[in-house]
Amino acid sequence: MSYIIKLPCRHNVKLKLLMDEVNRDEKLQSYWKCVNVAAIDRMGFSDHGPIHVKIVANSALKLLRLLVESGVIPNVVKDYGMTNEDAEVVVFLASVMHDLGMAVVRERHEEYSVLLALSFLQKYLEPVYPKDQAAIITTEVLHVLVSHHRQQHPLTLEAGVVRVADALDMEKGRARIPFEAGKINIHSISALSIEKVEIRKGTEKPVTIKIKMSNSAGVFQVDELLKGKIQGSGLEKYIHVVAEITGERERKIIERFEI
Repeated sequence: MSYIIKLPCRHNVKLKLLMDEVNRDEKLQSYWKCVNVAAIDRMGFSDHGPIHVKIVANSALKLLRLLVESGVIPNVVKDYGMTNEDAEVVVFLASVMHDLGMAVVRERHEEYSVLLALSFLQKYLEPVYPKDQAAIITTEVLHVLVSHHRQQHPLTLEAGVVRVADALDMEKGRARIPFEAGKINIHSISALSIEKVEIRKGTEKPVTIKIKMSNSAGVFQVDELLKGKIQGSGLEKYIHVVAEITGERERKIIERFEI
């Protein structure tokens, strides 16, 4: 099965070329399949494969563009004199490769993501960039991969963006697989409470993330998971998170929970 990622390229020619490469790369898509076999079938986690990377890539591009529009400078621009379009390339490639290591192991999977991503980056970048710039983009993407986990500390705007975007994949249904498998816990219940996640241009800060919940259990997802990804990302001063319960009454998720 072929998975197609369609994102608004906004005349970013390099981004379009690389997106096309990703969409026709059967080997990369096979790795995504392996990631989900490990994550879903073997560990009972939610999807970490093609749907997840598509959501993360879309959210990351939205975040990056809002930050750039507000005057925040990406690190490939600040440190290497490259362009905002190149920063979008970094964010896109990192988004689609950040969880490849899950096919190997859960703990420290980001390190295995680096190993698996390197050959793809060399294959994709060398026809599009001069060798020196391809090397820069490669190192920037690899930094994003190793620092997307909450225990790590991103050193670039691009890495912080992907780290936060990774946590924004939490709308309803994203934890449904472990929930239906009988795993009733705060993680699955809180994830099932998240109805919608919206990334908007902010007023108090450059970005507002608005989260609509059907049940107050969703606060755990926001406070423990999203907050943990924002803290230490370098984006704390740029993002305002608002979570609210939709409707007049909370939706019942389970009838009874016993220990």
